[in-house]
Amino acid sequence: MPRFKNFEPRGVIPATLLAFNEDFSIDEKSTRKHLRDVANVDGIAAIATNAHASEVHACSVDEQRRILDITLEEIGNELPVVNGIYADGSQQAAELARMAEASHASCLLVLPPHSIGMFGGQLRPEMALTHFRMIAEATDLPIIVFQYPGTYAYPLPTLLRMADEIPTIRAIKDWSPPTQQEEHIRALQSLSRPVHVLSTNSAWLMASLTMGCNGMLSGSGSVIADLQVALFQAVERGDLNSAKEINDRIYPTA
Repeated sequence: MPRFKNFEPRGVIPATLLAFNEDFSIDEKSTRKHLRDVANVDGIAAIATNAHASEVHACSVDEQRRILDITLEEIGNELPVVNGIYADGSQQAAELARMAEASHASCLLVLPPHSIGMFGGQLRPEMALTHFRMIAEATDLPIIVFQYPGTYAYPLPTLLRMADEIPTIRAIKDWSPPTQQEEHIRALQSLSRPVHVLSTNSAWLMASLTMGCNGMLSGSGSVIADLQVALFQAVERGDLNSAKEINDRIYPTA
């Protein structure tokens, strides 16, 4: 059972960092301090862990489990925790999803397997559908699809099939450039069961929010969550002058 039942992935979701000791073991003390610093920012909707910002690609399954435990111990009673699923094999991805649910994460961020992204698998919709279906069958947690840009991207028709056939897909983390992102916003938000679109690139956060993105999920949020919240709230209330001033502070970090 997720700790925050019925969590909807929208708003500002920082992807937190992971601290290491000199021997490359996890520096739990520094990681906990970082998690606490981010969680203390008013207005964030959740925190993501075991994603790119926390070096998930370099962590063993046991280390990923420990990272999730640390995150939940430190801030899990206050905020929903989104756990990244990084695995080339669909069976391993499903196992990681079961682990996340058993640990009381509230949502999953599913990164694309290299077998799909690097070798043309994105042109075979059934590969992506099978991967996500196996994860969805392993857990009831809501899923955020990490949408890469360019040739690594799931084509829009594939995204629409995924959203239609896998009800627990509730959002995409959209790394696409603005022209493709607008297509995703228009198509996914107009579905009978709308799918949220979360921006991620600091170079066009304001543009994506004004086009209709439902929030952001970004590693930059690990250090500028306060600015991201201020930008999101300014756009939400239609104060574009304030949004532009905030965005001008964010842009140099892109």
